[in-house]
Amino acid sequence: MTTLTESSPARPPFDVDTRAAVLDQFTTDETGRLGRRPRGVVYAKSHQDVLDVVTWARDTRTPVIAHGAGTSLEGHLLADGAELVLDLSQADSILKVDPEDFTATVQPGVTRTRLNAATAEFGVQFTVDPGADASLGGMAATNASGTTSVRYGGMRANVLALQAVFADGTAARLGRAVRKTSSGYGLKDLLIGSAGTLGIITELTVRLHPIPEFLRSLRISFPTIEDAVAAAVDMLGLALPVSRLELVDGPSVVAMNAYRGTGHPETPALFIDLEAASAPAAAADEAEIRRVCETNRAQQIAAAHSHTDRHALWEDRHTLFFAVKLMFPGHRFLITDTAVPFSKIAGAVATATALGAELGLPVSVAGHIGDGNVHVIVPHTDATYPAAKEFSDRVVRHALAVGGTATGEHGIGLAKKQYLREEHGAAADIMATVKRALDPLGILNPGKILDV
Repeated sequence: MTTLTESSPARPPFDVDTRAAVLDQFTTDETGRLGRRPRGVVYAKSHQDVLDVVTWARDTRTPVIAHGAGTSLEGHLLADGAELVLDLSQADSILKVDPEDFTATVQPGVTRTRLNAATAEFGVQFTVDPGADASLGGMAATNASGTTSVRYGGMRANVLALQAVFADGTAARLGRAVRKTSSGYGLKDLLIGSAGTLGIITELTVRLHPIPEFLRSLRISFPTIEDAVAAAVDMLGLALPVSRLELVDGPSVVAMNAYRGTGHPETPALFIDLEAASAPAAAADEAEIRRVCETNRAQQIAAAHSHTDRHALWEDRHTLFFAVKLMFPGHRFLITDTAVPFSKIAGAVATATALGAELGLPVSVAGHIGDGNVHVIVPHTDATYPAAKEFSDRVVRHALAVGGTATGEHGIGLAKKQYLREEHGAAADIMATVKRALDPLGILNPGKILDV
């Protein structure tokens, strides 16, 4: 460990790692987007560590970027060169599991798989599943959701309370560990999704849910995207008890097969989980799903009932991004994650597919179709980046035009802040007012979400 140079505003009372090899690890995100080396990295293990860093940063006007597992996809974590990175991955204690209240309290560096390993013995689980093994603090900071949000919601619905350190060096607990409250302003929800621009989360109390005893998974192939989308919308309209409802297109399945060594039909598919209270109910619900899909021209229906088979089925979906990366070595990746009303899902998917063909881009379309979230993975090189950027702009503007949002779950970060005012209008000014009030010096993750 080293400390900052003598030319720094003031020598900090904590260790700062300034080794080039370490700083280089923080110059890129999962998509290959590049930033600059930060000024240094500080490893926090406790609430007090965070408080000490932020207090020093306030006094020296040093910008700070909170960093968890590093799975962000929208440039939230990239530095401009002047920032300290506050690495929270070592603040990873599970402080309490309370199965009777269906809650757990954790430090921000705890990952979702670690938490679920600790809660499984009590028959409960943390349900938000973005695919990556993200940290709970980072998931809250970006309001992550994922495959299970169709039934359980995203982070905003599953964080009951949190503790945070603010830019002025104060700390506060926001929310209560109860299912509902009407007491005061919803400040806890203000921090969820703020990407560390309003405060740094140092502790979370999250909701747990019973692990269903009867769970079945299906992968269903269709001849066209339109058929798959129609089947998904029909399932939602019939209120079938699906806890996951995912869409992948043909190019996505091609990548999965190459990556996983599988031989699935290389056509659009739905990945589905259904939960039931009894074996007969599970069988009846599966039969109804099969009927709906066959009505919409399903070509192949593969069911997985055992834990091992279900895990293998979902590994195909969870590793999709890595599969696409393997198909395009040496590329960077632009990922859109618009969300639209249910009635506009088919149009959003068709728009993305047509734009990819028009611009000559090998796009892969997937998404959490159960909540209207459409993702497109766009591999690009330096030469094709202008086309990829045009693709993103047009896909986002289509989503906004039909009443959707620029980002369903990845957040604004650097990549999407250009759309903030277009989506929110005058509300963007209110957001800027909140940012100035809570971070008047602009030291918390500056330049992300909006410029103040």
